[in-house]
Amino acid sequence: MRYDIANKRIYSTPLQSDGARVLVDRLWPRGMRREALALEDWYRDASPSPGLRRAWHRGTIDRATFIHDYRNEIRSDETCLVPLMRLARQGRLTLLSAARDLEGSHLPVLREALLEALYEEDRQTDDAPSSAPCYAGHLDSEI
Repeated sequence: MRYDIANKRIYSTPLQSDGARVLVDRLWPRGMRREALALEDWYRDASPSPGLRRAWHRGTIDRATFIHDYRNEIRSDETCLVPLMRLARQGRLTLLSAARDLEGSHLPVLREALLEALYEEDRQTDDAPSSAPCYAGHLDSEI
């Protein structure tokens, strides 16, 4: 299955084609009122931790270290991607951030991790037995 996940600045005009719009920044964007954003949710759990975000913005770590550490944060919390995965399975998902440079922000890393998790879940589902007769042989081998 193909998933439609886009990255967009929170300051861009909301469009009908955005689908589910989720703000994935730890901090609320300056000068923005919730009513004007047409948000499905503000989901902070999938954003970089405060310490990692500060280190990246201060320049004390390089991009490769940021990506490595952020991916480890995502992997260490098995449920952090679940709400976003549910939305992605329903249709287009637009991940929103206040970052000026979206390509240099956490959004591409999050999008990639989200797609990997979705495809891995699909693969596991495809490998599992899908009907009662299939389960019968599967269960006998476990007993």
